[in-house]
This record gives sequence, C-alpha cells and structure tokens, in this order.
Amino acid sequence: MPAICPTLLSTGSCNDEACSHRHDVIRCEPCSWVFATRNAYNSHIAGKKHQRTVQGKTGQALYCPICDRTMVGMSSNNWSAHKRSFHHAQAAAAKGISPNITPEAAQEVPNHSHCTSCDIHVLNYDWVAHCATAKHRRREQYAVFQAALDEAEKDRHGISISGSFDFGLIALATAQSGLVVEGTVSNATPGSKVSLISMSLASDKNTRARSPFTVVCKRYGPVLYNSANTAFSVTFCQQFASRAEDRLEILLEDTQLKKSFIIIRVLRGHVGNQADHDVLKPTAPYVPRQRVARAPETSVVEGIFPKSRKAIPYVGLLPEATIPANLASILLGKNVKDVIETIHKLYLPVVFDSNGYGRHFKLLLWVEEHRMENDLSTYDISDTELSRYESYHYLDVPGLAEKRPSVLVGDRILVQRKDTPDPGRWFEGGVHVVRQQEVGLRFHGSFKNASSTDRYSVRFKLNRYPLRRQHLALDSAFSEDRVLFPDAGHHLSMAYPTIASANIKVFNPLIAANAPQLQAVVSITKRPVGSVPFIIFGPPGTGKTVTMVEAILQVLAANPNARIIACAPSNSAADLIATRLMSLGTDALFRFYAPSRHKEQVDLKLRDFTHTTADGHFSVPPLARMKRFRAIVTTCVSASVISGIGIPRGHYSHIFVDEAGQATEPEAMIAIQTMADTRTNIILSGDPKQLGPIIRSNIARNLGLEISYIERLMQRDLYDEQEGYGQCVVKLTKNFRSHNAILKFPNEQFYKGELQPHGDRQVVDLYLNSSLLPKRGFPIIFHSLAGKDDREASSPSFFNIDEASQVKKYVEILRGMDRQVRTGIHITDGDIGVIAPYHAQCVKIRKLLKPIAEGVKVGSVEEFQGQERKVIIISTVRSSREFVTYDLRHTLGFVANPRRFNVAITRAQSLLIVVGDPNVLGLDPLWRAFLNYACTNGGWTGPDIPWDPSEPVSESEGNGYAEQTRGEALFDMNEFTRRMEELTVSGAEGEDDANVDRPWREAE
Repeated sequence: MPAICPTLLSTGSCNDEACSHRHDVIRCEPCSWVFATRNAYNSHIAGKKHQRTVQGKTGQALYCPICDRTMVGMSSNNWSAHKRSFHHAQAAAAKGISPNITPEAAQEVPNHSHCTSCDIHVLNYDWVAHCATAKHRRREQYAVFQAALDEAEKDRHGISISGSFDFGLIALATAQSGLVVEGTVSNATPGSKVSLISMSLASDKNTRARSPFTVVCKRYGPVLYNSANTAFSVTFCQQFASRAEDRLEILLEDTQLKKSFIIIRVLRGHVGNQADHDVLKPTAPYVPRQRVARAPETSVVEGIFPKSRKAIPYVGLLPEATIPANLASILLGKNVKDVIETIHKLYLPVVFDSNGYGRHFKLLLWVEEHRMENDLSTYDISDTELSRYESYHYLDVPGLAEKRPSVLVGDRILVQRKDTPDPGRWFEGGVHVVRQQEVGLRFHGSFKNASSTDRYSVRFKLNRYPLRRQHLALDSAFSEDRVLFPDAGHHLSMAYPTIASANIKVFNPLIAANAPQLQAVVSITKRPVGSVPFIIFGPPGTGKTVTMVEAILQVLAANPNARIIACAPSNSAADLIATRLMSLGTDALFRFYAPSRHKEQVDLKLRDFTHTTADGHFSVPPLARMKRFRAIVTTCVSASVISGIGIPRGHYSHIFVDEAGQATEPEAMIAIQTMADTRTNIILSGDPKQLGPIIRSNIARNLGLEISYIERLMQRDLYDEQEGYGQCVVKLTKNFRSHNAILKFPNEQFYKGELQPHGDRQVVDLYLNSSLLPKRGFPIIFHSLAGKDDREASSPSFFNIDEASQVKKYVEILRGMDRQVRTGIHITDGDIGVIAPYHAQCVKIRKLLKPIAEGVKVGSVEEFQGQERKVIIISTVRSSREFVTYDLRHTLGFVANPRRFNVAITRAQSLLIVVGDPNVLGLDPLWRAFLNYACTNGGWTGPDIPWDPSEPVSESEGNGYAEQTRGEALFDMNEFTRRMEELTVSGAEGEDDANVDRPWREAE
C-alpha cells in the first residue's frame, strides 16, 4: 500500500495530479492531523488532546491591536500572559507605545462562527456539536423567550397600554393596606375595531402560588373605537417583606380581521425597609477582580523580623519543603481532571499504606499550598503609599479587620517601588505591628525611606511555617499501622472494661449519669498501652469536650507516670480544654501559645499557665521544667514545639486531639508523628458529620485532603459504632443543647435518630409560648423571603439586603426594641447568633446591627462550630431567578453543603430562625426536606411554600430538583412563546392552513 502523501501531511492539501501517494485520508481540521482509517480518526476525536484543542479554539475572542492578532478562548489570565509575552513587548516597542493596553472584542474570527446565544466564537468544525449541547439549547430557548417577551410588551394594532406597573420599594405598613395604580387601554387607530377580551395574571395557572397582585377592569367586550379608552386598576397587597413579580396578560381581538393578540405588562412590587436599602446598597457595580499572574521575584532583600521569631529555643531546623518545580508546573494546568490524573500517575503512591503515607500527604500539602499562595495574590495591592513613623513603615491593608487577608506578627510582605528599573527585585518587610486597618513593617537598611509622593506595589506572602511543621512530621520515621491503618489484628484485647467493673470516682458528677460519656472515660483510662486510637464520636451538644477533659483527669489520677499532650485545631478550642483543666495547677498544666500571639488575645485566668520571654513574647520554660508538666495544651500546629525543643519521643503516654474533624490529617499528625512511640495511646474527639477542615484547592479536596484523620478511621470496619462500642469508639447520644423540635430533623438526617434531648428545660423551652412563633410550641421559624442577591465592586461574595433587613427586624423583636411585637422574654446580645454563608452578608448585617445590638455575633458557619446560642438566625442569601441560563446547583453555592447545614441548624438552644428563598433552597433535597419539616409543623411565615410539602423528598434526586425546576421554567417559557406566536401571527381559530406561509425561524 502506498504511503500517505507527505505534501498532504505537511500542508493539508496536494495539487500534484501526478502524485502517486495515498490521498484517501481523513483530516481533523482543528488539530491539522490526518488519519489513514476511520477508526483512527474516531479514536482521535474522542480523546482529550482533540477536546482540549477544540475547547482552546472556542470561547471569547479578543483582538490585540499591537500584535494585530485575534485570540480565541481568552480569559483575563490568558490576556495577562499575552501582555507579558516577549513578542507582544517587542511589537509594542517597535510601535513606540505601552504594552499595557485593553483588548478589543473581536468582530470576525477566521474559521469561526459567532454564537449570539452564548456570546462566544465557535470553530466551524465544532459548530454542529456546539449547537447540540444542553447549555446552548437552554440559552437559545431563553433568547427566543426573551425576544417573545420583549415583543409582547410592545403596543400593537393601534392599542396602547398606559400606566406604571412597577410599584417600587414599599414600606410594609403601606403594602399591608394595599396600593393601587391605574391603567388605561386606548385605541389610537382611526377605523379600527378592537375588543378587550380579558385580563389575567400569569400566576393564575399556578394553583400553589397566591399572587399579591389583583386586576380589576369594569368593561370587557365592547369595541374600542378610535380614541376610546378603557380604565383598569392593579392592586398590590402583601402582608410581609419580600419581592414579587407577575405578568399581566391583556387579551384583545381585532373584530374586523378576526385576529387575537396579547399585550403584556410586567408587574413588580418590593416590600422592604428603604433606610436599610440606602445604607446597604452596592457602593459600586460588581466587576470581577482581574487576577494578574505574579511575575517571578528574581531577588528579595531580606527584611527585619520581630524578636518573637526567636522566642523558642529550637534545637533543630525546619525543612524548607518547597514545592517541586515540575509539580508547580503541572498545577498550572487549566483542566482539573487532567491535573488530578497526572498527579495520580506521576506522584501519588500506587497503594495508600504506611510505606507511602508521608509521601502521599506531602504531595497533598504542596497542592494546597500552591492554591493558597495563588488565592493570597488576589489581595496584592498595585498602587499604594507607605507612611513612616520611627523605625516602622505603615501600610494600609483593605479588609484587614475581616482577615482578608489575614496578617500576623512575624509574617512577611513584599514591597516594590512603582518606578523601579528592576521589576524582579523586591524588599521584604517583616510584620511587627498589626492594627485594625494597617500593619507596621521593618525593612533592610537599604530600603529608601518612603515619601508622600512614592507609590508602591505590594505582595502578601504565605506564612509557610505551619506547612513546614507538617512536612517535618510527615518526614519522621513513625509509621505504625496500629495508628495509621488500624484493624482487628491490632487489637490487644477484644474485651473492654465495663462501667460496673471500673469503679472510678468521676470529677464531673454530671458524667456519672451519662452512660456513653462514662463508658468513654472508662475505656480510655483502662486502655492498655500501645492500643489502636480511641474515638469519642460527639454529635452536636453531646459534651465531647467534657468527656475528653474527664478522661484526661482520670488518666492522670490513675497513673502517676502519665504525661499528656492535648491539642485542638484552633486556639479557642484549646483554651476551652485548658480552662477546664486548671484544677491541675500551674505545676502540672502548661498552655503553650505561638510567639506571634499577643497577650491581650489570651484569657487572664490562663496567663498563669503560660511562659513569656523578657520581651513579653510567649515561649517555653527551660527543658527540665517542660518535662515535668503532666499536661501540655496547644494547637495542633504549635504541638511541633514539643519535639522542636528536644523532648524525646515517647515522653508522653497519651496524645488527645479534640475537634479532630476540623483538622487536616497532616495537622492532626504533627504531635503523633513527632512524639508517639509504640506505647503511646491516641484519643480523638470529634464529629465527622460536622464541618471538616477548610481546604482551598479543588484538586487537594479531590485527592482526599478534606477527609480528616478521625473521618478516615471511622470509615474502617474496626470503628463500627455498634461492634466497636467501648473497645475503640463510643458515640455520645445525650444532647444537652437544643429543644427537641430543633434537634429532631438533624438527628434523623445525620445520626439515625439516636440523639436524646436532655437540655435544660428553662433554656430550651424559653420561646415555646412566644407570640413571635407562627405556631406556639414549635420553636422553629422559616421566614420565606424572595430577595435579591447582589455583589459589589471587585468582591465575588454575595449579599442580600432584603434578608439582612429581616434579620435586623428579628433582632429588634428579640431585644424588645419593637413596640408592635412583644415576646416578654429578656435576653442579651450575647444570647443571639447570626449565621450567614457569605462574608459580604456578614459585613452588611453587622453594619445594620451596630447601632442597635453590636454585641450580637455575626459570622460564618465555621465561626460557630462548637458554639451555641439561645437564638440562632440563619440568612441563606441566595435568591437568584436565573433558572434557565445558569447551573442551578451553582445558584445554591455552598449553602447546599450537608455539613454546613448540620452545623448551622444545631447551634440553637431555644429558637431557630431561618430566612431564605424556598424557590432556591428547595433545589437541594436536604433543604427541601427541612422546609417540609418546618411547614408541616406550622413554622412557616411569608410567601407560601411553592410545592406540596406532604410529598416525600427523594434523597436520590441529586440534581433532580434543580433539573425539574429548570424544566418547569423552560416549559413556561416555551408555552408563553408559543402562545405569543399564535396570538400575534395566526388568524382566527379553525384556519387549518394557517401555518402554510408561516416563515421558519432561522437557526443562529
């Protein structure tokens, strides 16, 4: 068989008629490849390389006037990379202009067609495939619907509809009384005869939705001659704050032509607080922040750091553990799936066991670090000034008070003068002072003193010390399977000590009456050395920290040689442990804080259990005294100080990790990997059903970094809650926090209905008879509210003014400031907590509450884990109505995270209030089930539930409710479009040939 024509291979065509080579090949236009067989071609177009090529040649098209080049598939990052390219800079220099230009939108792109529905340029080769995608079809349907809607709003056939039907923002009292606007139907065409047939609302077709709009027209039927008018009125009456929208459809008939047609008007009403909207309205239109890739730092002049960096007498050095260059290169890839596959193939151990354990998690840490550094770059400042006072240069940092970015004493910030001739040279500033809005930096002596006219670029750099401590632990030789991968073979004894046989005297008398708590304490205290890890599984409000503290005290009382490390992921959780162990005295208990922590951040009663240097920085006492402490309490990351100062492995008999579900496995392993030996017992306390560790990288999450150590162990057969009870796990079941109505739903959803309400009746029953409740005796309120989610300036975080205003209203009622609603119950600001899933919403709510109840804590779900309040108010924020053009699951965002949901609704003791849009929340099966629970028990207020709450929720629906909603929206749109076409174009009923001459709509 002759070979394929080389000219065809290289150029794509061959015009030599005498050529004897093969030309019967199949060519892939996007890739410029040819294939000898159909099978080879089919394999190619199904492959990733072809798909990436096609995707790279489809998308937004930008034109660079400097390079005279059109580029397809461009994003802000692509454009930034193009601007930094050598060829672009060379072309700009040749033309004597700046390379920093704004791209132009490309009008025509060779070999591409513009899809107007999706607003992208599509490779001609891929046009048919693009038009077949679900996203394109949805957008095309939406475009057709919008065109039909726009057309139907126009006056036609000489008939005009006058009147303003947007009621605007209305006070609640006015809306409750009702507001009326007048409208007129007029005929301005001489000789025409048009009859007004009917006026109806689009919502009339929905049996569950009760529209707040009503239409009254006293005169139907008679012909509207020239200059004739018919008056009608639209009334808006609503009993609650919310937005409302409907469509008024006016059906008319030209009696001479026997043609019916519709003119529509959109009705809108918004009940809310004008003052709150004025205070919270967006400061500027939302413009996505342009993430500019950082150019490499070729040289960094070292800064001067605070003495706190040397407050700890470490005996060894931390490894640098920098990200391998080839891994960093792979992580720059755009396709997450491809990056994950490459990492699996090239880096991760084939088998996840003790041999490759350290390598596995070191890799995941590097992946997460790469993303953290990338995210931190979004806070970089491109044009600012520095002020000088004494030895410090002060820098204003927007968002510092909200920890966006988070900056601690000892961190490093890079600064560069804007007019520097060397763009790769930066000065490192050591952070010495952190205030509300500014940080104080110290630079090398060669840094020129700042003047008021100097402008600077600023880069925030990741504090790598926590990561380096985790790498140090993962590099250790500790690799015991009984700790890392425990199974039945590692059990020293299958029998476990019973409560009756233990005969111990408890320190906390409440534990004596709680069988699961007491069993956990007994099992831990009587545990043989070198046992598998023991888990205290503590659902919300069951007292897992109380159990852990009792176990620590019992271990120390039973064994005079026992030494304990107790750690937790956060300082607040570690402080709670230390506070409850203060009875040990200052000779036995030591609370270690990182030197970067300020004294004022530490509870006065714990300061006697700490050690500071002469300069006032937190540190450790001499090694001999450190060894004498029977219990050391610290955070998981700071636990590295124990081995770092020279205390030998095995010195501590027990390592306790509280709130272990919130720590990454490498974090939890710092104390274990550096200090445990074959005899050390490990005790974990937490709840894998609540929030896990915060992981920023999707890739790291996908590779398993979000799964905590305690969660991974509980997935093993050994830790079955029934079979392993008392041997290696105890599940606490008595809830001391919430009223049963609040506890019931999460109990059944997450804990098999095993939790038993044992809260203080004086607390949990506080609001049972309150007039605030829609139904007395059921202390849950779901406040249905159709608001609007907004963004502003460059912040991608959402906020909802309507919900923020409603939250403020509830706080005013709860604090007795509302004269119309009196609860008769006296609580303080500290008894109320407000949870919102978006940072911007937290900021807006704090702003509204500051003048009236500044002491109310407002924060994210993460900030409330482990906490409780008598009253919890949740603002869910999302209220998007883009049901067709956008992904509905994305509309919900992380509101639909089951763990976040679990934590949020289990913080309340006496009263739970949820403010949200059921149309959006109902897309998620878990939220839908909760809304059904609230509604069927009488806890609903506001607009009615938009579905039948008695219908069972299918847990297997997944994205089904989202697709169902999208389908209903599409049906409504298509049905409306069809009616508009029929009534606007077709003749009277009975004309069978009406479609013969109807033009076909041309496909884009």
